[in-house]
Amino acid sequence: MLAFDRPIALIPAYNEEATVGAIVGQIRALWNYPVVVIDDCSTDRTAPAARAAGAIVLPLTIQLGAWGAIQTGLRYALRHGYRTAITLDADGQHEPESIGALLPPLATDTADVVIGAFPERASRARRLAWSYFRQITGLQLEDITSGFRAYNHAAMAVLASREASLLDYQDVGVLLILRRKGLRIVEAPVSMQPRALGASRVFRSWWVVGKYMLQTSLLCLARVGFNHLPPAPDD
Repeated sequence: MLAFDRPIALIPAYNEEATVGAIVGQIRALWNYPVVVIDDCSTDRTAPAARAAGAIVLPLTIQLGAWGAIQTGLRYALRHGYRTAITLDADGQHEPESIGALLPPLATDTADVVIGAFPERASRARRLAWSYFRQITGLQLEDITSGFRAYNHAAMAVLASREASLLDYQDVGVLLILRRKGLRIVEAPVSMQPRALGASRVFRSWWVVGKYMLQTSLLCLARVGFNHLPPAPDD
């Protein structure tokens, strides 16, 4: 089997020295997949910890946030010939053992994107956000904000594009672009662990939740996830 026939694991990381090494080590031990950690300008020893555990580390020169880091990883994967990418967080919430649950729909060509879903993890703020976005987008997904995902080559190409660079977050906007391109999105139930350290960047306060919902609502109002018919020719 050629190297690029295997999936590649992409992990965006910002100040995750305490957890990233263990996650990289588990993926390498369980699956023997190449692991790329995209270091989003960490101020701790995230990069050395990831590298010591066997990861390829891509250090960013400016902080891009989780989505910018993932897009960097997707571009790296495409440049090196990989056709399947798995994204997971560096904070210990996503269990490497569950990677196997994400791959069958891609292998059988019944989906282009598989989201590892664990709705039970949601706080009250997160549940309100999910319900709101389901209503205004029509996305029939239980766990809209999960970053534990598997992408096939078609989805990787869409998300590595310049158009997707305009996004600030890795969830609703990404899903809308994928839907507009006609790609198939399914969920696979997985288990998740509580965050080992720190707090969610999006759901850490009602103020940040409000800002996130406003920005994402503008994407929805612009109907970025819907196909637009070309204007009818003049008679």
